[in-house]
Amino acid sequence: MSIKRIAALAIAALLTCAATQAPKPAPAPVPDAGVLTLKVGNVTKAKGMVHVSICSQKLFLKDDCPYTGSAPAKVGVTTVRVTGLPAGIYAAQVFQDENGDGKVNQALFGIPTEPVGFSNDAPIRMKPPKWQDAKFDFDGRSKTISLNLRHFL
Repeated sequence: MSIKRIAALAIAALLTCAATQAPKPAPAPVPDAGVLTLKVGNVTKAKGMVHVSICSQKLFLKDDCPYTGSAPAKVGVTTVRVTGLPAGIYAAQVFQDENGDGKVNQALFGIPTEPVGFSNDAPIRMKPPKWQDAKFDFDGRSKTISLNLRHFL
């Protein structure tokens, strides 16, 4: 692999990791807000927690998205619920915190050593996923979406 390709992968991994920190407590419930259920697939170890952050476009790929949820990791599919979510257009950022330190751990060049994923299985290539690839509509009532974790190492 060329140095240029390694550097590009490292930059993409760093940006992805910056967006995947353990969720902060959810804000106070909003009247007429709903429940988003996420079916997180490709969980290969029943270890740690699966953390979900639901972000507006302005907060996408940042670590302070206001709507969050977590569940103990289960091999196969782990279900995580996010409550109090008002209607809007969002993207989901997900990671499995296998060691319980609240962040995505990284190897050389910033490549994630813990699984990460995004709504719509938005691709992570030489850079972080694009908003357009990860966004989805939420009507403020109830919705279930599925996505898969990706393992880089």
